[in-house]
Amino acid sequence: MTVTAQAPVDLPIAATRSDSPAPKGRRGLVMTFVLAVIALFWISPLALLVITAVRPLSDFIGNGPLSWPADFTWKNFSDAWGIGNFATTYRNSALLALIKVPVGVLISAMLGFALAKLRMRFRRTVMFTVFLGLTIPIYITIVPVFIMMRSAGATDSIFGLIGPYLAFGIPFEVLVLQSFFRQIPDEIIEAAKVDGAGDWRVFFTMILPLSVPALVTVAILDAVATWNEFLFALILLNSDAHKTIPVGLLNFQGQFANNNTGLAAGILIAVVPILIAYTLLQRWIVGGLTAGSLKG
Repeated sequence: MTVTAQAPVDLPIAATRSDSPAPKGRRGLVMTFVLAVIALFWISPLALLVITAVRPLSDFIGNGPLSWPADFTWKNFSDAWGIGNFATTYRNSALLALIKVPVGVLISAMLGFALAKLRMRFRRTVMFTVFLGLTIPIYITIVPVFIMMRSAGATDSIFGLIGPYLAFGIPFEVLVLQSFFRQIPDEIIEAAKVDGAGDWRVFFTMILPLSVPALVTVAILDAVATWNEFLFALILLNSDAHKTIPVGLLNFQGQFANNNTGLAAGILIAVVPILIAYTLLQRWIVGGLTAGSLKG
């Protein structure tokens, strides 16, 4: 008996793919919508500030702060420039930042390099002491700092603010810089020392050029903090000739009435340099903060 071989029958195979692009597209649209709502919520205070700055005070009082202006005016900015005494406060804030920021970054870079790369006694103790400054609230130091600065005759002086600003700015800068310096290979430093370079030469000719992103980051953040600092400037400065921008904004607050539209215009005048710096240098800020986050 012979057995006849039958040809295999081709059965339809159901499609088993489940990775259709439709669900991914829907998820992308949902994520875009959520991010757009968050961005809108995040930028709404700035938008409200701009709208308030370009509307008359009578319209602000009569229709409320959340209403759309019935009229627009640029007069608030010219008035704000005079009321806030920005010609003087801009000069004082710029002078303070130009002196304090480079000094603070240089001191922090030297200390961060020493803690990250040099063999020194009590290194952990020094590091703990420096980082302890991050946990001290500025409010509990107001009275001691004021007494100390008054005893030294440094009140009502722009230069008298440099000491307190350095004391509260250096710990964070050291934290960022020493984390970045740890990523620099030790072999580069050892090779330089074999060629006869000392610690100072290594620091200025090798470490600083390799650390430009981190240095720019801490310089920008320090400049912003110095530009916006209010409490110490309010306590230590008395005369109008020495006031900084945040203290000058108090001129818009009266005993019986507040010039809200003028204050909004003054705030915009005050934050213009900060907005420009963040817009132009945001790549450096993100890169510098994340450069030392991973151990390579």
